[in-house]
Amino acid sequence: MTTTQVWNEKQLVENRIIDQLKKHGYTYIHGSYFEGERRTLRDVVLQQRLSVAIKSINPWISDDNLRKVIRDITHIEASSLMEANEAIHHEIVHYISVEQDLGHGKKNQTVRLIDFDNVDNNEFLVVNQFKVSGVTDSIIPDVIVFVNGLPLVVIECKSPFITNPIAQGVKQLERYQTDADRLFYYNEILISTCGQQSKYATIGAKLRHYGEWKDPYPMTDSDIGDEVNPQDILIAGMLTKRQLLDLIQNFIVYEPEGGRTIKKLARYQQFRAVNKAINRVINAELSEERGGVVWHTQGSGKSLTMLYLAVKLRRQAELGNPTIVVVTDRKDLDLQISATFRRCGFPNPNRAETVADLRRLLRLGSGNTIMTTVQKFQEADSEDDKVLSTDHNIFVLVDESHRTQYKGLAANMRTALPNACYLGFTGTPIDKKDKSTTRTFGTYIDTYTIQQAVDDGATVPILYESRMPDLQIEGRSLDAIFDRMFANYEEEDRERIKQKYATSEAITAAPKRIEAICMDIIDHYEKHIAPNGFKAQIVAVNRETAILYKKMLDKLNAPESVVIISGNNNDAEELRKFHLPEHQQKNYIERFKNRDDNLKFIIVCDMLLTGFDAPIEQVMYLDRPLREHNLLQAIARCNRTCDGKTYGLIVDYYGVSLFLKQALDVFHEKDVRGVMMPVESELPRLQSRHRSAMRFFDHVNSDNLESCIKVLEPEDIRTEFDLAFKRFTESMDLVLPSPLANPYRDDLKFLGKVRLAAKQRFRDEALDISECGAKVKELIEEHVRANAIDVLHDPIDILSSKFSQYVEGMSSDEAKASEMEHAIRHEIRIRLDENPVHYMSLKEKLEKLISEWKEHRLETVQLVLHLQELIRADVQGYNSDQSTPGITREQRPFFDLLRAKLSNESHKDEQLTDLTQIIVEDVSGLQKIRDWTTKEDVQREMRSRVKGILRAIKCPNDRLEVITQQVMNLAKVHFKA
Repeated sequence: MTTTQVWNEKQLVENRIIDQLKKHGYTYIHGSYFEGERRTLRDVVLQQRLSVAIKSINPWISDDNLRKVIRDITHIEASSLMEANEAIHHEIVHYISVEQDLGHGKKNQTVRLIDFDNVDNNEFLVVNQFKVSGVTDSIIPDVIVFVNGLPLVVIECKSPFITNPIAQGVKQLERYQTDADRLFYYNEILISTCGQQSKYATIGAKLRHYGEWKDPYPMTDSDIGDEVNPQDILIAGMLTKRQLLDLIQNFIVYEPEGGRTIKKLARYQQFRAVNKAINRVINAELSEERGGVVWHTQGSGKSLTMLYLAVKLRRQAELGNPTIVVVTDRKDLDLQISATFRRCGFPNPNRAETVADLRRLLRLGSGNTIMTTVQKFQEADSEDDKVLSTDHNIFVLVDESHRTQYKGLAANMRTALPNACYLGFTGTPIDKKDKSTTRTFGTYIDTYTIQQAVDDGATVPILYESRMPDLQIEGRSLDAIFDRMFANYEEEDRERIKQKYATSEAITAAPKRIEAICMDIIDHYEKHIAPNGFKAQIVAVNRETAILYKKMLDKLNAPESVVIISGNNNDAEELRKFHLPEHQQKNYIERFKNRDDNLKFIIVCDMLLTGFDAPIEQVMYLDRPLREHNLLQAIARCNRTCDGKTYGLIVDYYGVSLFLKQALDVFHEKDVRGVMMPVESELPRLQSRHRSAMRFFDHVNSDNLESCIKVLEPEDIRTEFDLAFKRFTESMDLVLPSPLANPYRDDLKFLGKVRLAAKQRFRDEALDISECGAKVKELIEEHVRANAIDVLHDPIDILSSKFSQYVEGMSSDEAKASEMEHAIRHEIRIRLDENPVHYMSLKEKLEKLISEWKEHRLETVQLVLHLQELIRADVQGYNSDQSTPGITREQRPFFDLLRAKLSNESHKDEQLTDLTQIIVEDVSGLQKIRDWTTKEDVQREMRSRVKGILRAIKCPNDRLEVITQQVMNLAKVHFKA
């Protein structure tokens, strides 16, 4: 990073954060100040400050118990970073219990580490350049936020003028979590920022999980100041004192997923919605004005929003230990949301199993959390049984509140709980004469639209494609479709069939039609969806047709499929064959969600069209009429985010897309903007992205691969090109193999070839095409193979005997010089830690040669010769055991270090050889100690022994500490246990 970039990072980003937090009441202290408060650089908790805070918040605590609490917090026994982090988060939010006599005998007392009720009774510090000793080296995060001595927030700042600053910041945070995981035991929020972009996540998150905080609620942009940037909004929205404590206490959950634990922190719209709801509940002048609607689009995390609201409602003292009732309208949704609450550690959610069970739970009094379906609010047998509770502190959270809330069951619920507060959650609000979500529940509390979710990356956009229009039912003449389907029948038979069966449902289920559609589904799935590893849902008009789809797919040797339909005892034998017990349905659903499982299709008619969350599903093959919220509910099965998934797709065989406008008229236009865009709508973006990627080579001969590689030599240009290339391939992967992609195929092949060649030349792993979509990757690799272009293999190692042969085969001196230069740079980069002295010397020699060449003091042919000599003498020679008499390859890095640091002190090579052998023999014994690189006591003892050896040979005192630490760093690289 250049001096200018460092200045930009500090002045424009780091200092701006510090100044903003100071305005919000934080105390700023430079990290170097704390070296006097910490025993070692491994100490990440400011123990003295934590002690003072605990005593202030818990003035009754004894000195013994204070010491126990401090030890408990600073000596965490855990098998992983996530386990340690969850344990400490639990102690922060749910407090620590100690046994102490406060005058009535020894009893368990609660110790609070943070005073959540009185924000100002806590110490908030913003600290920069706080050095922490790690496993292989020290780390120095740019900014850390301490609350009562606990490092709760780590912020990595990057210059806004470098390429991919957020990604670079995230990469650094990932490295920090590996090198100095103890710092992150206490972490609640990670932030990567460059001012103009700012994103946050939690420990363990990858780049794709980092999100923006776009609303500083309850503040506004104007409250923050003039010329507000995204960083300012995030800091105001997340890190003001009250916001930070609120997020920690009420908006963090640990959810098991796929055999591991994921730490989840609320998104800005979830935080905003919950706090708006709390404000309305508490501040409404009239009881009936407490309710309202939270409209957050499908896939944006409504279940977690409901969980966060339930958590925060419980904490409101003025609500007097409320009863919370979570209502859905389907058994599968009831099970799903109950499971979400339990997995996230919500205390004692009770699921009502029967109507009688619901009545029993509601009569228990305050403090319960009850999960139920609206169907359990059956009409009471007598007037006395109609009202179950007249309490005002009952809060009914209704999921998917656009359905079933306008009829008898909902009326029964409101009769049973006449004074409850009703809060509706929906992804598809309705506003029409006979059904209105807002008239039923109250005005909107918060809205988060389809387009906002797509813009934020919370969901992927949904595209649609209309296929086989001749077989579509909706909007076509039934007579025309009938004539086409039954063309081979006699006239008399056709008339008889038409009179009896020519309904849209009967035509939809015609076997010949289903067979034709199944053939098209298989072809489409195998070409468009399967290459990238995604799965599909088929939606049939009724249960019988769903079974017909299953049979036809099996007959045509399609990938594995399963029919999941409801059943009852009156079903015919043919239907009963496909009834699945609940445990089998669950098993099939789990298999479907598993990317590696062979189950590729789920066939349904009504089930799994709402509340079914399977990110692996990319396409829905739709062959039934859907209207209004049912359409939006169904298509949202495809909008969940998943690795490598950039869009969801609805393939329409019924003709729903022909009537999309009428189907969506029940919604406001702005509310459904961006839903189900045709595949053709991607073309303008594809054209723009194509031009952005091709412009890099506008002024070079595209037939000359070497000239194209040279364009990408500067790292910033390469990074910029890589971003443009990925966006272009994303659009191409969406369109392929459609003929719409044909005008761009040759340029995609060209760009892929250049990118692979640049990856090989510059040893740049970021240019790997493995992360591209399978359709794109196959196209590029086929082109490279067909043209015998030698860029598919890994770069040849500089030490390989084939390297010189490979270089000699190049067409020009400039290509040879470039290949050798970047091979040497790669060697330095990957081996620098092994022998910093040698490789820094090699780097200086290389930079000198390149500088002389750029200043035209060396001809290209001379540069080639010098680079060949550099490789021969400095690299190959170094790796020989005979390069220094008496020194083995294992000892060489230590010898080079000692010679560089002590040769001016009249220490001859013979003395340094003896010294090296003594030190290496000592430190190599460390590899017998398991995990010694994480054990401070072991390292402290070894440092003491190394210092003793150095003192014996009269090492100058001012170099003693530095040389000792550098010896230890080398030991960590070469002698890991």
